[in-house]
Amino acid sequence: MKKREASNCEYCMNYEYDEDYECYICTQNLDEDEMVRFVKGDFHECPYYRGGDEYKIIRKQM
Repeated sequence: MKKREASNCEYCMNYEYDEDYECYICTQNLDEDEMVRFVKGDFHECPYYRGGDEYKIIRKQM
């Protein structure tokens, strides 16, 4: 059975605030199809999701 990946970007280690664009972005190198799904909000079961220490994520985003 294949493990399902998470899809909540707000808790992902790859979701960082970009000061140039003044918004949060995914730091993974997404291909064109993945980027379209990410922008539309259809990026479920993300293979790049990296969960972890929530406090570490918050410190990184500050």
